[in-house]
Amino acid sequence: MAAEPAQTSPPRASPPPWTPLAVAGAAVVALIVVAEGHRAAPQAALVTSVLILALGLALSFWGRAPPQGTPSRLAAAPSWRQREPAPPPFAAVLEALEDPILLVTGDEPDDLAGRRVIYANAAARELFHATREAAPLVTVVRDPAVLEAVDEALFGKIAGRAVYEAGGVQDRVWSARTEPLGEREGRALALLALRDETELRRSERTRADFLANASHELRTPLASLTGFIETLRGHAREDAEARDRFLGIMHHQAGRMARLIEDLMSLSRIELNEHIPPQGRADLRMTTRDVIDALAPLASEKCVRFEIRQPDQPAVIEPADRDQVLQVIQNLAENALKYAPQGTAVILELGVDVTAEAAAEPQRAGTAHLSLLTPDHAAGKRYVLLRVCDQGAGVAREHLPRLTERFYRVEGQRGPERAGTGLGLAIVKHIVNRHRGGLVVESALGEGTIFSVYFPMAPAQPEPDFPAA
Repeated sequence: MAAEPAQTSPPRASPPPWTPLAVAGAAVVALIVVAEGHRAAPQAALVTSVLILALGLALSFWGRAPPQGTPSRLAAAPSWRQREPAPPPFAAVLEALEDPILLVTGDEPDDLAGRRVIYANAAARELFHATREAAPLVTVVRDPAVLEAVDEALFGKIAGRAVYEAGGVQDRVWSARTEPLGEREGRALALLALRDETELRRSERTRADFLANASHELRTPLASLTGFIETLRGHAREDAEARDRFLGIMHHQAGRMARLIEDLMSLSRIELNEHIPPQGRADLRMTTRDVIDALAPLASEKCVRFEIRQPDQPAVIEPADRDQVLQVIQNLAENALKYAPQGTAVILELGVDVTAEAAAEPQRAGTAHLSLLTPDHAAGKRYVLLRVCDQGAGVAREHLPRLTERFYRVEGQRGPERAGTGLGLAIVKHIVNRHRGGLVVESALGEGTIFSVYFPMAPAQPEPDFPAA
């Protein structure tokens, strides 16, 4: 990727050939003086010719090019021909901008390879994972709409706009603007500026999704409540037994509506800030222990026990939002507890310093295995891993890809004790995606299910160097 060229001193113009001109001219003048003045004053003519030769040698020595790195006296002398304004600090201003900026040049409209990026600021280099070396535009931006807008600016001298959706699991949206900049040395120039509109687009989509989901999912409990209220106001008004039974059902439906609205609001908030990495650190061991302590009464009621397998070393995540990490563990543990048969165990296994490939490896032979979320990870990236295993009925292979969809429920696994909003795994996926982590599911009918979630591991903290006593 091309960047601002390094600041170097301007090339010094070659000095005129003072030595041969001065010596030759002095020699010619000396010969003329001697020839013309020999008869009248031979001694004066000889002295004059010697002085002319000496003057020529002095002029040649004074105008000689200095050694490399030493400024010439003539070059250092102020001259109107040599005065040029100092370059303005535009490059420093562009480097400090948060919006990606690209400067593109092109030769001919038919030469696709001739469109090259000759400058990119720091934000553009980070977005496109590019270097400062010059690169063809098509290797940096592959969106057809953006490339067409750049061509119109280069060869049509028309400013344009386009929408650029960057690849990756964070699904960022940019508004691209192009401006023609004329020509330089026979090549067309154009400016490509990007503006991050991810938050605005997410806000619009979240609002639309919330209204659609809420109106669809709340219709059933509202209809149930309305029907029971009409019944209680009618012929069941004096029936105490029916009244108590109907009020219990209404209480259950109202609680379902409250949980649904709470989960929808939580998912909307997470999706709105999904492209922004969290701040802070979280210890997965301590967070897991807090979740197990909170779910212990429910596990005891169902006659299911929790088993924690964790390493001795800290399992610290960074960057991390501890509340959201706790929500991930709680949703997975509650989901496993919901489907675990009585007398069985839900196992929570932690691992540290693992690669993404190792975290996504299957744990059981013959089971269906699928990665629901894979992070954009660099080579050598290390993660903290949590596996939640149950011994329930398991999930058929065809259902695995849809487990993190909103309100998706596996047929045959519904029941009063397994009632939920259908948003738990969707919330897990979006939180893990915000943390730049991964999510894997492994299951088989009759053998239970394993959810593996992994987060970026915090770098090792240097030990404090206390002065010797």
